[in-house]
Amino acid sequence: MLHPLSPQVVYAAPGGAPVAVLPVTELGSPTWVPVVQSAPGWDRILLPTRPDRSTGWVYLSKGLQTAWTAYRVEISLASYRLTVTDDGRSLGTWTVAIGAAGTPTPAGRTFILASVSPVHPTYSPLILPLGTHSDTLDTFGGGPGTVGVHGWPDPLVFGHAVSNGCVRVPAAALRVLSRVPLGSAVVIISGS
Repeated sequence: MLHPLSPQVVYAAPGGAPVAVLPVTELGSPTWVPVVQSAPGWDRILLPTRPDRSTGWVYLSKGLQTAWTAYRVEISLASYRLTVTDDGRSLGTWTVAIGAAGTPTPAGRTFILASVSPVHPTYSPLILPLGTHSDTLDTFGGGPGTVGVHGWPDPLVFGHAVSNGCVRVPAAALRVLSRVPLGSAVVIISGS
């Protein structure tokens, strides 16, 4: 994964047309994005933009910091389960709540985009926006319909499809997730 130390131009292909700019921060957190492919002098990255799972290429320059993480978050929509692993070792599995039928949690490959600790938390002390967006909501809460993972005070929601697309998790899961580095892979699967 990589982090821009200064805004970086994102290209459609190595040496191709510019298509975006990768900012230094996203939602108040340092921007870390997964590398999905490498070529000499270039990395292809997963972007936190619509359409979901969009990619682009960045030129490998001194303006980038790189890191590696073995953390992985897997969410099974069919079984309402979230599992966190570190280098293949399970750190826990929890029953969660997912998006309701009209606002489903989108399946696919994404990543932890940011870590937000609300000044006056109402339902969760920590919100982890993902690099994916609702398929049914163009905006939500003043933002672009970003899907996130966050806590929820009522345990009766776990095991049900009740949210606006976010994944609601128990407090124990949120504690483990709070230690997962930004940019870590999140895979949301529709099957069990």
